[in-house]
Amino acid sequence: MRSSLIGKIDKAKRYAQEPGRVTLSNLTADFHGENANHKISYAEGKWRCSCDFFSQWETCSHVMALQLMLANELPKEALASPLTDQSLEK
Repeated sequence: MRSSLIGKIDKAKRYAQEPGRVTLSNLTADFHGENANHKISYAEGKWRCSCDFFSQWETCSHVMALQLMLANELPKEALASPLTDQSLEK
């Protein structure tokens, strides 16, 4: 294996130990809920989910679950919940 590639692999391993280096600005995901699958996205500072609850409340359990799972990689504004005006930060 080339030494330059070995160096890149080592660097990638170091980066992976420092998740604070990454902030997600756009995201799309398929969420497998209890009753159905849903499309979730975060773009231009707004969440979207294909579930019925989201269309009325602008948040849902699917979005909140992703906020909790990705709290360290999302920008602070992506962690706010319109239902409570509170952050879901850990």
